Amino acid sequence: MNASTGTAAPDPAAPVVDPEDRTKRLEEEGEIAADYLEEFLDIADLDGDIDLDIKHDRAAVEVVADDPTSLAHLIGGEGEVLDAMQELTRLAVQTRTGERSRLMLDIGGYRAARRVELTRLADAAVEQVRSSGQEIELEPLNAFERKVVHDAVAAAGLVSDSRGVEPERYVVVQPAEAPGATTD
Repeated sequence: MNASTGTAAPDPAAPVVDPEDRTKRLEEEGEIAADYLEEFLDIADLDGDIDLDIKHDRAAVEVVADDPTSLAHLIGGEGEVLDAMQELTRLAVQTRTGERSRLMLDIGGYRAARRVELTRLADAAVEQVRSSGQEIELEPLNAFERKVVHDAVAAAGLVSDSRGVEPERYVVVQPAEAPGATTD
C-alpha cells in the first residue's frame, strides 16, 4: 500500500487489462446489480429508480426516489442496512460473473452526503495534527468511511493508518513525517 496516496502498489504479475474491456466489465456489473436491485425493490414494493455509472474504477449504482425518505429502511440508522445491501448486490454480481465485484452502492444519496461529512472530519483532523504535531485518533469507521478519510488525509499531504479490529477499526491521522504509516 502506498502511504502517500492510499492506493495499492501495482502488481507486476497482474495481467494488463485493456481499458475498453475493463469498462465493459464494469458496465456489465452495473447492469447485473441494477437487475438484482430492481427485483428486490419490486418484491419489497418500494419505489425507486436505478442510476448506473463508473466512478473510481468501480461500478457505481444508486437507488434514487422522488421522496428519498421512502428509502430510509434500505439505509438503516448508520448505513448498516445499506452496507448489507451492497454486500448482497456484490454477491449477486459475483454469482453471475464468477468474479469478485467492488461495486459501490448508494441509496438516496446517503453515501454521497456521508463522503462530504467525512471529508470535513478529515480536514479538521488534518488541521489539528498540523497545529499540534501530534497524531489524532478518529472514531471507529467502516471500510468505506476509512477509505474516504485516508484519501482526504493523503490529499492534504499527511499520512494515516487504520488500527483496531472490526467493528471498532479506526483511522489515525499523523504528521507527514510519521514513520511506517500505511492505509487500508
